[in-house]
This record gives sequence, structure tokens and C-alpha cells, in this order.
Amino acid sequence: QVQLVESGGGLVQAGGSLRLSCAASGLTFSAYTMGWFRQAPGKEREFVAAIRWSTGNTYYADSVKGRFTNSRDNAKNTVYLQMNSLKPEDTAVYYCAAVFRVGAQEIRRSYEYGYWGQGTQVTVSS
Repeated sequence: QVQLVESGGGLVQAGGSLRLSCAASGLTFSAYTMGWFRQAPGKEREFVAAIRWSTGNTYYADSVKGRFTNSRDNAKNTVYLQMNSLKPEDTAVYYCAAVFRVGAQEIRRSYEYGYWGQGTQVTVSS
């Protein structure tokens, strides 16, 4: 049974930092890519970042590039999203997701991901 459990959300002032964690179990990790998505009230879910377990290659949305860093700890089966220089527009529920063998063209598409965590709220005050 696949489980993804996020943690680390909270309330932070603009310019501050948060680190989200996603603990994964039940996967053959080397074949999966882990993605981060977010959804703000009244908006569609959008891609934030992704990392391939096998290579560590990372992908970012333009809106977070240079501010967010995606990493993994193979020993802990956990991926992290370090978020720096947070802005009020980063406020959303952040979701961790997993997809099996996805191509670079599809990695930003939420419907490609078959497993999702419960989400964690990130609120950035101005």
C-alpha cells in the first residue's frame, strides 16, 4: 500500500522560509518520480517541482525557480521541498505526489500522478 505523508506547512511572513517533507512508503522508489503541486482557493492545482528518485534530477515551475529546492533522502524514503523567499502568492495547500516512469514532457501534469498525500497548508502573510 502506497502512502505519502506531508508535513512542515505553516504560517510564515513574506520573505521567510519553510521546509516541507514527504515521507513515502510502499513504492519501488528507483522507478518513481516525486512531485510537488499546490492549490490555492479558487484556483487549479499547479505544478511546483519534481525530483526523480533514481537520478536526483529536479524540475521546477518558473514561478519558484531559484527560491525552492527539491531534494531526497534515500535512506529515509523522504523528499523535501525547501521554500525560501516566500511570497503571499505562494499561499496554498501543497501536495506531494508520486508517478511511475514519467517522461520529462509529462512530469508537470497532475493527472499523470497516481498517488497523492493529504496536503499541507502553507500560508504566507504580507
